Amino acid sequence: MRVKIFRSGDEQKNERYDTFEIDSTPGMTVLSALFEIHEKFDESLAFRYSCRGAVCGTCAMLINRVPRLACRTQIEKLLKGEEAVHLAPIVDVKNSKEPWNPEEEVLIEPMPHMPVIRDLIVDMTHFFECYRQTEPVFKPAGPLSEKELHMDQLDVEAVEMYANCILCGACFAACPVNAKNPVYWGPAALAKLYRFHIDPRETGDGSRLSTADVPEGWWSCEFHLNCTRVCPKGVPPSTAIGKAKLELERRKKK
Repeated sequence: MRVKIFRSGDEQKNERYDTFEIDSTPGMTVLSALFEIHEKFDESLAFRYSCRGAVCGTCAMLINRVPRLACRTQIEKLLKGEEAVHLAPIVDVKNSKEPWNPEEEVLIEPMPHMPVIRDLIVDMTHFFECYRQTEPVFKPAGPLSEKELHMDQLDVEAVEMYANCILCGACFAACPVNAKNPVYWGPAALAKLYRFHIDPRETGDGSRLSTADVPEGWWSCEFHLNCTRVCPKGVPPSTAIGKAKLELERRKKK
């Protein structure tokens, strides 16, 4: 089995693709394959990882032209086509014309819309700048009580849907709008903002939605739905953005 990997040096020098032949074992993940290549063939290969359990989001990368977590993406399923995800075109995937045979090879590239530092490692500074613009901290409706702030189970489930985001950046990398509009906040930031808006323990004055009531906020989304399709935790940013837009439009009609 062949693994084709995008390579580059510091400051994007010597960009190329290297191909490695490895033996695929049952259950082998892309991250496991990268470890094997690093240990047996090229210790200079640079990539990020941490928990290895789809919790931290650190190992997100472009795998067969789809943003995924390397730690949960299995080689065997990729080669069989079982992991196919159909996306709207991601405009600026680097070297997107690089040929590869998806039935015999796994193609691994850095996530798009972010500067490449080296090999598969990207600079996520802008991604987190967008995230911080949403002020992603709890803002209680009144003075904090010494007791727990209880929530209805339905509210818990609604908030949890968006709180499950692990900030891996897969949705940001998959978004065609982020490809052409560098000031767009992106799906992850907006989904997190909506999470606080619907939290019943928050102020409830609508200020959360107003935070992104700007051209580069809610209104830039074009609903390609790539973000929802690639999220490893099932978070639906497109749903949050759609509901936020409807609520803001209703407000403005009053």
